Amino acid sequence: MPFPPEPTVRPTDPTQTNAWKKLSDHYNTLKTAGISMRDWFAQDPSRVQEFTFTVGDLHIDLSKNIITSTTKNLLFELARELHIDERKKAMFAGEHINTTEDRAVLHTALRRPMEDEGKLIVDGQDCVKDVRYELNRMYAFAERVRLGQWTGVSGKAITDIVSIGIGGSDLGPVMVYEALKPYVQEGLRVHYVSNIDPCDMYEKTHSLNPETTLVIVVSKTFTTLETMTNARVARTWLLDALRKQGAITTKDDEARAIAHHFVAVSTNLELVQQFGISPDCTFGFWNWVGGRYSVDSAVGLSLMIACGVQAFEEFLHGFHAVDEYFYSTPLEENAIMLMGLLNVWYTNFFGASSHAVLPYSQYLHRFAAYLQQLTMESNGKSTRWDGTPVTCNTGEIFWGEAGTNGQHAFYQLIHQGTHLIPADFIAFANTAHATQDGNQDIHELFLANFLAQTKALAFGKTADEVRAEGTPEWMVPARVFSGNKPTTSIFGKELNAFSVGELIALYEHIVFVEGSVWGIDSFDQWGVELGKQLAKQIVPAFHDKDALSKQDASTQSLLAFYHSCRSYAHTMQK
Repeated sequence: MPFPPEPTVRPTDPTQTNAWKKLSDHYNTLKTAGISMRDWFAQDPSRVQEFTFTVGDLHIDLSKNIITSTTKNLLFELARELHIDERKKAMFAGEHINTTEDRAVLHTALRRPMEDEGKLIVDGQDCVKDVRYELNRMYAFAERVRLGQWTGVSGKAITDIVSIGIGGSDLGPVMVYEALKPYVQEGLRVHYVSNIDPCDMYEKTHSLNPETTLVIVVSKTFTTLETMTNARVARTWLLDALRKQGAITTKDDEARAIAHHFVAVSTNLELVQQFGISPDCTFGFWNWVGGRYSVDSAVGLSLMIACGVQAFEEFLHGFHAVDEYFYSTPLEENAIMLMGLLNVWYTNFFGASSHAVLPYSQYLHRFAAYLQQLTMESNGKSTRWDGTPVTCNTGEIFWGEAGTNGQHAFYQLIHQGTHLIPADFIAFANTAHATQDGNQDIHELFLANFLAQTKALAFGKTADEVRAEGTPEWMVPARVFSGNKPTTSIFGKELNAFSVGELIALYEHIVFVEGSVWGIDSFDQWGVELGKQLAKQIVPAFHDKDALSKQDASTQSLLAFYHSCRSYAHTMQK
């Protein structure tokens, strides 16, 4: 691949802007005066109104953050000095803001409506027209599977789908599938395989009937080591099982079985055909879609089959609603812009290194894992988009857990530990499974915990309040909560395809804002390459002495230990 041209637009060093210097002075003033959310709320009855926003169907409350009107104004001043609005427009227009790969960044084109055909021509390509064409092909295929018209080699309808991918080809679909479990068609199940550990493939396939199983191989290049290894293992499993069942007997039967039971999401038609999959059963996407931004492309084929065409369109509508908000809302009123800037505020001025995502919805139990790739692969960079070193800390460590599970695990550290950990609380007014315990609505009890935790983190509990409960003096310090722990509350109507699309787009654009401040390319991921390259060099060393001799001492030591463990296991089996 030829190297891209040297960037002509240099990022501005954020630390040298006037706004950054003002923010630094403002931070020192706040620390000197003492940060007190209790006082801020008591002194300003309009605080909640000032820091509450509506984005699509999402109600976003930023009032329990460490932010004042001055903070907000200075953060927006920083955005203006760094020309983030202009960079946002450049992204939506298809300019090549992914500098190291010389590519446009157009995941927003994946969810633009059909009416936008002809309005986004990038590098000679009518992006929306091409997207809608591929979507229609996917919709037609998905409906055939859902109606039982697409069958396995023995004529039986599909009941189970095994989707094989890794990274963005897996994390997004898995998260959304779990989030939309109530909307999955009865009689259809999806199983996601990503890890190259043989145990993952075994657990996902050993109980399946190969006659009713469809395998989706998701790899843009059809060369991804983990995905293609798992795809070959799946092919062997399926053909061996079909032979044992008598469903296939000849080589021609094997070819027909692969054609009936495998489809691909890829752009490498040559390798797809070599695998045995027809181009008619291959669905593509474009180099302007990064893997972690691709769940609403053909990568989401498993979701389309499981939940249906209408749900997938609603999914896209949710994305687009937030895209429209982010693009068209003026800077000083833009909640997404402010959320990204707040993360910079905590990272670069308060020294926060991690960010908790706490969904009060069990169906979102994979959301934090999804955001780990979206945020950390995007902004985990130490080089700016022109190749110069960054001038401040970048990126956040994202982590979290669903609902009250986290309360009984790590909330202790957030409440009373020494680390400042901004936290996003996510909940929905309605639940898919309303339940009563006597007269108690369980969902209301669940939401009471959501509200109570944000209140406790913001306002804490003073020593006098602890004493008033009759606590012995020696125990008072242990039961004091300092408060002033920043939280954002994101509240939706209900968890459905539309709101999941909204949530994903919300965080995509937050990531964009942060990266734009730091001057980094949020859309490449060179950091994942080195380990993969070295793994390929190490594999021959397992059994080749010459290859082993070329490894460093620590690798040789570990391989020796591996062989001793294998020998011990074989001895015990005998």
